[in-house]
Amino acid sequence: MYNFFCINFVKFIANNLFMVNCAETNINPYKPRPDKLWDKRKAIHLFRRTSFGVDLTTIKASLNLDPVSVVNKIVDDARTLPPTAPPSWSNWTLSNYSSNQDIRITQIGSQYMEWNTQWIKDMINNGLRDRMSWFWSNHFVTKLETYFCPSWMYRYHALLQKHALGNFKTFVYEMGLTPAMLIFLNNIQNTRFQPNENYARELLELFTLGVDNGYNQSDIVNVARAISGWNGIDQTNLCGEVAFIQPYWDSGQKTIFSKTGAWGYADVINLLFDERPVQISEYISRKLYSNFVNPEVSEDMIKLLGKVFRDNNFELAPLMKAMLSCEHFFDDASVGTIIPGHIEYLLTFVNEIGYSEQLELYTAIGYSAAEYNQQMFSPTDVAGWPGNRLWVNSGSFQYRAESILNIMSYYYAKNGNKLEELRTLAKELINPGENSPTIICNAIIDHFLPNGLQKTVDYADALVVFKAEIPENYFQSGQWNLDWEYAPAQVLYLINYLANLPEFQLK
Repeated sequence: MYNFFCINFVKFIANNLFMVNCAETNINPYKPRPDKLWDKRKAIHLFRRTSFGVDLTTIKASLNLDPVSVVNKIVDDARTLPPTAPPSWSNWTLSNYSSNQDIRITQIGSQYMEWNTQWIKDMINNGLRDRMSWFWSNHFVTKLETYFCPSWMYRYHALLQKHALGNFKTFVYEMGLTPAMLIFLNNIQNTRFQPNENYARELLELFTLGVDNGYNQSDIVNVARAISGWNGIDQTNLCGEVAFIQPYWDSGQKTIFSKTGAWGYADVINLLFDERPVQISEYISRKLYSNFVNPEVSEDMIKLLGKVFRDNNFELAPLMKAMLSCEHFFDDASVGTIIPGHIEYLLTFVNEIGYSEQLELYTAIGYSAAEYNQQMFSPTDVAGWPGNRLWVNSGSFQYRAESILNIMSYYYAKNGNKLEELRTLAKELINPGENSPTIICNAIIDHFLPNGLQKTVDYADALVVFKAEIPENYFQSGQWNLDWEYAPAQVLYLINYLANLPEFQLK
């Protein structure tokens, strides 16, 4: 149990979660000391924020290292991780599919599901790199139903992985030219004869600067003129390259951010980062902060992080290192402040239990999340999933709780009606030979709930669930321990109980 006054002040009122950011403003590297320990709770906090959960072995090993060096390794490993191998259909165009429409639709649907499952597998296995690519898919939003080409979907995803921790300016440049984005935000229709401002507006409003932050309508109009000409799509063989058509580009003089010239696409990107570096650095830092640190943003921290971003020429890796290794990130008040989306929530549970890879389960997680407004490759709208508190409502809360039980039940059946992963987890959370049900129950609670339960009576209620129907004298005499045949089922009952509490939603 942790202090809930200001240290992660949380109230659950009428199913709504309210948070206050009380973390100290301090970007200095975190140095453990008696009042700010580098312990299992802080290590879990780090790995839950930088991945989709890790096993206890990884958590315990990290405690023998300096936390800043752990962060640096997490970022460096993600930065250098090779991209996922392309599928056999990565360059398919319409001519590669069946001429029969029904068969063609089936082929496309199969490829879409294949890559959904592959991405979930990547999230499970690839730590921060795919935690970041998942984040960027909700920043540089596209929707599959607008372009419907699996090869374009793959190229978009490959770009998210390639630049997940790379240079943000290069990322912006390449994202605007990928077919999925050209079509989704209508720049494919933007010509000097018939301008379309859609991508120009979102480039400024959502992707780089933020709403009404350092631009006006005239800038949007002239950006649209400058980025025209990317209209070269082969209507007879869709899903191929999109070429630049020089005659369709507006070559006239344009004024953007008070600078006048015959600007083109590359010039727009240069102007953005040359003329609006503070706005871009702070806007992107704010989005990353709200997703990786705390949705209640500290504006003082954003200014500090924005400077780090600018000083490193918009390289994302140094920014993430600074953000994830600072005193502010490891402050108690930063722990347990984020409600993850459905896919992250469920995959983190799978990873932390140590369950084996099961592609059919991964597919089911992706499919079920789509029923509750988290469809892969198709966020809600161009602004992305709103996230955090909006992930949880009366319907989705029940879905999330039931999914935790369904995952445990799935592996129970898959493993010959055994729950040994749960027994192993419980044993790893306690000292060898420990058989106190209270200590074991509390260890499991404090592992899954970043700030524990709020009251002593809450722990007592959970202990009743954990003890199940085992006679009390078995506990009192010391006969009971985690090697009992039914002990794993007790762990399941307890986790199922916790999954139905609001606190289980937090990471």
